[in-house]
Amino acid sequence: MTRLRVPSTSLYKPPIADRHVGVSKSFTDPCPDRGLAVIQTVVLAVSTTNLCLYVPMFAFAGNAPLVIAHGGFSGLFPDSSEFAYRFAGQVSLANVIFWCDVQLTKDAAGVCAPNLNLANNTDISRIFPNQSKTYSVNGVSIQGWFSVDFTLKELTSVNLIQGVFSRPDKFDGIFPVVTVNLIPQFSPPGLWLNVEHDVFFTQRNLSMRSFVLSVFKRTIVDYVSSPEVNFLKGLMARLPTGTKLIYRVLGQTDVDPSINQTYGSLLSNLTFIKTFASGILVPKSYIWPVDASLYLLPHTTLVSDAHKAGLEVFASDFANDAPFAYDFSFDPVAESLSYIDNGNFTVDGMLSDFPITQSEAIACFAHIGKNVSGQESPLVISSKGASGDFPGCTDLAYQGAISDGVDILDCPVQMTKDGIAICLSSINLLDSTLVAQSSFGNLTTTISELGISNGIFTFSLTWSQIQTLTRQCACYHPWRHGWTHSDGRNSRGVKCEWVSAHGTTHRDMVGHKMMAGIVGLELAAISNPYANYGLTRDPIKKNAGKFMTLSEFLVLAKNASSVSGVLISIEDAAYLAEYQGLDVTDVVLGTLRNASFSTQKVMIQSTNSSVLTKFKKESNYELIYVVDENIRGADNSSITEIKTFASAVVVSKSSVLTDNAQYLTAMTNVVQMLQAFQLQVFVQIFRNEFVSQAWDFFSDATVEINSFVMGAGIDGVVTEFPGTAVRYKKNRCLGLDSKTPNYMSPVQPGGLYQLITPSALPPAEAPYPLLTESEVVEAPLPPVAILAPPPGNGSNQATAPTNSNAQLEVVSSVIPSFLAFLIATLALF
Repeated sequence: MTRLRVPSTSLYKPPIADRHVGVSKSFTDPCPDRGLAVIQTVVLAVSTTNLCLYVPMFAFAGNAPLVIAHGGFSGLFPDSSEFAYRFAGQVSLANVIFWCDVQLTKDAAGVCAPNLNLANNTDISRIFPNQSKTYSVNGVSIQGWFSVDFTLKELTSVNLIQGVFSRPDKFDGIFPVVTVNLIPQFSPPGLWLNVEHDVFFTQRNLSMRSFVLSVFKRTIVDYVSSPEVNFLKGLMARLPTGTKLIYRVLGQTDVDPSINQTYGSLLSNLTFIKTFASGILVPKSYIWPVDASLYLLPHTTLVSDAHKAGLEVFASDFANDAPFAYDFSFDPVAESLSYIDNGNFTVDGMLSDFPITQSEAIACFAHIGKNVSGQESPLVISSKGASGDFPGCTDLAYQGAISDGVDILDCPVQMTKDGIAICLSSINLLDSTLVAQSSFGNLTTTISELGISNGIFTFSLTWSQIQTLTRQCACYHPWRHGWTHSDGRNSRGVKCEWVSAHGTTHRDMVGHKMMAGIVGLELAAISNPYANYGLTRDPIKKNAGKFMTLSEFLVLAKNASSVSGVLISIEDAAYLAEYQGLDVTDVVLGTLRNASFSTQKVMIQSTNSSVLTKFKKESNYELIYVVDENIRGADNSSITEIKTFASAVVVSKSSVLTDNAQYLTAMTNVVQMLQAFQLQVFVQIFRNEFVSQAWDFFSDATVEINSFVMGAGIDGVVTEFPGTAVRYKKNRCLGLDSKTPNYMSPVQPGGLYQLITPSALPPAEAPYPLLTESEVVEAPLPPVAILAPPPGNGSNQATAPTNSNAQLEVVSSVIPSFLAFLIATLALF
């Protein structure tokens, strides 16, 4: 199976103001002859005094929920490895609980391993290639390498590997198997032993009960869980004070082998569970069910019912790199908050492969309140609106960004054939629309000046033609009934009526009011930048919303009191003027003057200094220069030149934090250099999908944003998911200076990279170039060409662009509709 790229974090550094502070902590390798020397000394650039439990008393009425680290930090390091445990202790709440899945060896020693079959997370099949066996486990035949067939001494030659293919494999073969008796040496704040298969071990004359009782004599154990009733009952008589028994619930139709009853039936009798357990551990879907299409269903009453019965409730299966409901916009912090801050119930703990995320949710974000304004920095700038949740540049995307609390609402301006400025992410309609499926699908053209092959361009159609493209029935209900298919029924069978092209309010067959202004053309298409990884954005909204003119966009932004400004992005101005006779800069200037912005700022953005120079001469708007390549720095002359026409610069994430094979390697001085010239620095583009982030960020968009803001000191984030960035600004763990907890401290670039053994390091990459003055300076914009009217009878029929200048090198071709459709489909998905 191909391994997908997944982020995770290694080491932390203090916020930028305290970057000089650092504490070195050494970890001793218990097996120096087995390759652990690579991690003998790890520099943690945060003080260990920051490991305090930072949960304000007002956040929770009772005790704050617990964070249980599943096999340590198993989202990064091999499950149940020493470093996974130690790292979980460093970056989680101070009272984090270490989870150990207990397996017994042939000689009755206890080891921590997530599965009975050790082949799932060790290299045992390589060490003992001919010793696999087949056993019946709860009625299921399983072939593999089992702990019961090997002595503890034999297992000392076995190393741990990452058992999840979507996680880093660079740490495979480094860490030894950990015994239960070794965990106290890792200084666990709390210990949770999970015994999954007592019946299996009993059948092989191994007593899990005797082993756990022996552990009680040597170690403080906070929790013992099992999905077998009789095992828990067998511990009750000799249970130490302070140790709690937790009944682990598996699938609804799975059977507890110790009493031969399904877990679904047992959950209906919580008073019975209370007779032998203090709480229950259930999959998170028992609390917030998810339908087959990955949408949340109404929460169950399990938490409330269990609490009434006197049982604690712990939720399992939290993993930032696993699919979860579309409702959370790929944001694992948002998912965690739904279990602890929903106005109805709070679980007592969460079992996670990425315990930093639940630590953030509990300590920094829970119960903040909707009216908290948050800190001013960073500026949150939308990228095509909330384009991670809706098709970019549609009314829905902009309304979503406003609802999220975005600071700056953006509009990438494109020009139509009749000279109307519209908001659209690309000059090529194939990039973000379904135009290839329309009657204009034969207008594909190659334009070398734009570097685009087989495009259908905005300037090839009038605005009215774009508005009248073929559409389908599209109704939307606030409670997510969904968008309709072409047969007039939505994804859940609700009958809908046709809607107007301008989003007029209609009603469905049962009279429910549909949301005005957000329905209309199915021309738009949501972007799916990571479809190759199996990560697609909300399919219900994939063609939702309608595009807007710049004038309509400005009206929307002006009426949104929470929006502090707008950002107008202008590209391809020289080409439009010289070859299409369209003056995009004058159109934007005129539209902005007519909009009469007074209290909100206006920002003009471009990769072309010639555009910004013209705006500087003709307006007082804030001007932003976009560096359209990855850079490692800039010479002083280039920055001096930028300063003559701009007050801010947009750079890529890789220009600030460099990486190799998605492992962070260093921080450049790009931000500091630009800020030294009094230029603000905005960074793009932030996305929530975990594959968009370096491994060092734990598959957590909040960790990534925090590292750029607190570590690199950037002034603004350009994001397709503004809700995540806006929430970040409100978190109560900011502004604590030296008291900032580790789970809200920026990562240390290169910290994770240095742990990779030399033989496993990815090939070195060439450094990015320096930005030079010659790349910034441009000739003035050319005059607007006066084009001859197209031949014909004066009708408004669109045609493919024709050569309007002898220097124009345009290859026009009519492509069959099917091929055009194929090209559009590949581009979008």
